[in-house]
Amino acid sequence: MRPLTRDSVIAQAREIGFDLCGIARADVHPRLARMAAWIAQGRAGEMTYLAESLDERLDPRRVLPTARSVVSVAVVYNTASSREAPTGEAAADSGRVAISRYAWGDDYHDVLRTRLRALLIWMQQQAGPGFEAFSCVDAGPIQERVFAEQAGLGWIGKHTGLINPQLGSWLFLGEILTNADLEPDAPGVDQCASCTRCLDACPTGAIVAPYELDATRCLSYLTIETRGALSDAARVLVGAEIYGCDICQDVCPWNRRAATSDDAAWQPRAPLASPTLVELCRLSDEAWRELLKGSAMRRAGLRRIRRTLAYATRHLPATSGRAARAELRSHASAAFPEVADAIAWAEAVDGHDMFPIQTA
Repeated sequence: MRPLTRDSVIAQAREIGFDLCGIARADVHPRLARMAAWIAQGRAGEMTYLAESLDERLDPRRVLPTARSVVSVAVVYNTASSREAPTGEAAADSGRVAISRYAWGDDYHDVLRTRLRALLIWMQQQAGPGFEAFSCVDAGPIQERVFAEQAGLGWIGKHTGLINPQLGSWLFLGEILTNADLEPDAPGVDQCASCTRCLDACPTGAIVAPYELDATRCLSYLTIETRGALSDAARVLVGAEIYGCDICQDVCPWNRRAATSDDAAWQPRAPLASPTLVELCRLSDEAWRELLKGSAMRRAGLRRIRRTLAYATRHLPATSGRAARAELRSHASAAFPEVADAIAWAEAVDGHDMFPIQTA
């Protein structure tokens, strides 16, 4: 049995399949306090679970009282297919819509939890009696980007995502909070400098200032997190990005030569990588349910997906827009109130475009 050390944990993490691993102190870092102010400003919208777990998010020892270290890990999910997938106006001009690339393959929650579990079991075996730990991915009450930055995996960029100078920002993050006293890594250093490309490119102005995101204006929030019907003001923001939004990362200079992964878990399922709006409207409810099995898109579910598709049809030329909405109406999910409302709204405002989505 080898002693549990920083170097041994990082080596084992890489062997299990993580691209990055670093160690941070399980301290109350100053950046954590920003979460409370952000929620108080109403920036979290309907994500009430953030406020409900705020105490744990502000202090990791509320999650594990004996915590001394946070093991942060990251996996690159960018694939070779990502380079050909258009977003924003480029997607619209090419007759296509965009689904955030994190959702193209398997559900990262499941994949990372499995790998974290393997790492945690190994750590427990190495540490012996008295070892305590808590692991989480995304939805857990650990501010993953803060601890990833503290662990030296990168820095939190102006678009509020983590950027690694060698790999880019297409990273899934996970953490193990433990009572093991591991040597910490040096924190990441901000290298955004004077660049404002993510702020300038955001189609909804959701990045209201450097390092400050208003989730209620973000297309990822609007298309994934919000339940029921969107407000009239939010509906018109839905364009070519019909599930999530990658624009702020697409324009980031640190992603010009971003690393790619050949991991089978992240390879795109057809037709998620570069679909047309019309072909997505044609998919039956049964086809969608099959497509969503084992996918992160299950979080939104068929109701929200079809609702957003209906909003997006307002950008189609009149004839193809009517045809796409007829396809939506032909499926049982059209009976969902939010889907029916979205179809009716798109019909009523048909032809009043922000930018058109052409047919393929």
